[in-house]
Amino acid sequence: MSVAIRVIPCLDVAGGRVVKGVHFAGLRDVGDPVELAAAYDAQGADELTFLDISASPEGRATTRDMVRACAQTVSIPLTVGGGVRSVQDVDDLLRCGADKVGVNTAAIGRPELIGEIAARFGSQVLVLSLDARREAAQPSGFGVTTHGGTRPAGLDALAWVRQAADLGVGEVLLNSMDADGTTDGFDLEMIEAVRAVVDVPLIASGGAGCAEDFAKAAGAGADAVLGASVFHYGTITVADAKRALAEAGFTVR
Repeated sequence: MSVAIRVIPCLDVAGGRVVKGVHFAGLRDVGDPVELAAAYDAQGADELTFLDISASPEGRATTRDMVRACAQTVSIPLTVGGGVRSVQDVDDLLRCGADKVGVNTAAIGRPELIGEIAARFGSQVLVLSLDARREAAQPSGFGVTTHGGTRPAGLDALAWVRQAADLGVGEVLLNSMDADGTTDGFDLEMIEAVRAVVDVPLIASGGAGCAEDFAKAAGAGADAVLGASVFHYGTITVADAKRALAEAGFTVR
């Protein structure tokens, strides 16, 4: 039996509220993180991702109390990212109820952090949050950004994701900064390119606009599909996304 494609709502959190914009800009208030977490759990989401998108730009740690409140509200796995800079940060978030922890900016600055976290907690808890965009100067045509997508890292996205997997990352959350918030569909070419160079589970993020987009992302090689705007604004439900995946021949939970 094939592994089920996971459907994952994403809570982008800033200032204690869930927000959403386009390309991480023009952010609009969407709601309370704990209330939305409970709603998506009730809808049948397979997992939930909580990204403190202002933590790294503001040079602070992820909001622990809110993570704890969300974890206590849901019965599904919770991935938390944003402002994770050390093994201790990971330990703190796991103690707050996170099941997996995402790293991005700090790992780019010091790749050894990936190995340190994997050695302490195991690769299964470590997610590489990869905010990538099309960048002609990079060999693959895809570059990496940091600090919530605001700064180019000067790294080739495919080279970096291969290195991160070799260092011990257990999963990759691939967010297309070009597609983020546009609802124009996932960047299928980017998904296919990353899928071709790593074997770890791949979560596709950025651009979902309709239920059929999730099936297209799975067809491009994603093991899980993540959405924000389409779920927050009621364009589709988690059940709609799973129905489209099932109709396309994918196994869902």
